[in-house]
Amino acid sequence: MADEPPITSEASIRKFMLVPPRDVERRETERPERDYEATSRDKLKSFVRELGPGLVTGAADDDPSGIATYSQAGAAFGYDLLWTAIITLPLMTAVQLMCARIGLVTRRGLAAVLREHYPRSLLWFACLLLFVANTINIAADLGGMAAAGSMLSGVPAVWFVPAFTLLILALLIYASYEFMTRIFKWLTLVLFAYVVAAFAANPDWDTVLWETIRPRIVFTHDYLLTFVAILGTTISPYLFFWQAAQNAEQEDHLEKKIEGRPRRALRRELRASHRDVAAGMFISNLIMFFIILTAGATLHQAGQTNIETAEQAAAALRPLTGHFAYLLFTLGLVGTGMLAVPVLAGSAAYALAEAGAWNAGMSAKVHEARTFYGVIAIAMLIGMALNFAHLNAVRLLFWTAVINGLLAPPLIVILLFVCNNPQVMGEHRNGWKLNLFGILAAVLMTFAGVALAFSWFRYS
Repeated sequence: MADEPPITSEASIRKFMLVPPRDVERRETERPERDYEATSRDKLKSFVRELGPGLVTGAADDDPSGIATYSQAGAAFGYDLLWTAIITLPLMTAVQLMCARIGLVTRRGLAAVLREHYPRSLLWFACLLLFVANTINIAADLGGMAAAGSMLSGVPAVWFVPAFTLLILALLIYASYEFMTRIFKWLTLVLFAYVVAAFAANPDWDTVLWETIRPRIVFTHDYLLTFVAILGTTISPYLFFWQAAQNAEQEDHLEKKIEGRPRRALRRELRASHRDVAAGMFISNLIMFFIILTAGATLHQAGQTNIETAEQAAAALRPLTGHFAYLLFTLGLVGTGMLAVPVLAGSAAYALAEAGAWNAGMSAKVHEARTFYGVIAIAMLIGMALNFAHLNAVRLLFWTAVINGLLAPPLIVILLFVCNNPQVMGEHRNGWKLNLFGILAAVLMTFAGVALAFSWFRYS
């Protein structure tokens, strides 16, 4: 074989060494900045793609119980409780982020982690707390949805309760929760009407700003009761189990779609989850702030300090829409209920299915997870039955929030133990910020619950 001719020219040397010619190097160095950095539109698209369980959790957090509680807070105390929206934002973000991290790191829900690493007594204690709170919450949300429907149509609410129950069950069985979120999440946008209504009511903005940045607790029974309700409907136990299970299920679903490709870096997943959860909690608290503000600027100023009916709660939107307030209120209440009730029933089903090592998943077909869907159906049917006790729907929504506020602290403590356990989380244990805000959430809710109990004994 003849010898290769010597490589003498610069072009030949570059070709041989796979080195780009000088003009290519120049073009590479002079390439517009947009070729190296994502445009703002690309960044927005990437951010939207990351939104998932955290955003749905935030939407479900402003459920009918939340709307009723925030409306009652504004009606009873005006702007005095606006500061709670600022205080609870970092606390609820930290708690939900801990739940999301459990799902991402372990690829299991919270109950499955407890079953594997902790005593069964702790597992079933957590599941019992969750099932009791969720069943009452389902009853309250179904009752609130029915009351709103009755207010708009004139049909007795008792007919709407089974109608909504069967509709949700049918959609879960024959469609999917993913389908429901695609449809009903748009109805929750109606809640932004409270933002516009707050400005339309023309409140004293100096007072609003002052009450927002001035945290204070008044040690009266009614104030403490409302404070516990706000904490309970904002930092709700059912969302702990839901968030972890949904993050785990989402990642399993993604891995099946990209089978054969390398698994995404866990650290990148955790960062994306952080943005997802932060966005969902921010939107949730923004709506919370403006519901309290709107009710304070309308109902409280008009002397309506106690909300007993859906009509009274809807009246807060009248400065914006007049008689259409009932329509907006109904759409918001039904939309959030259609998202929240499956979350309530689903989180209880996830917990019990994981505790019993059954097949589970909102994306699974009924024949693949019969017991899981059976728990959902039982929880919803019990919730429906409770509505026939002729309890006041709006007051039940409020008292459900109080119950959640009393049950949440021990579950937050369990979360802290799990997220700091190296056998569970490995190198992804909580940092000091998550621990700090998680502890503050548990301490604040415990303090509020103890103060409320003391006020009950004092004034009874």
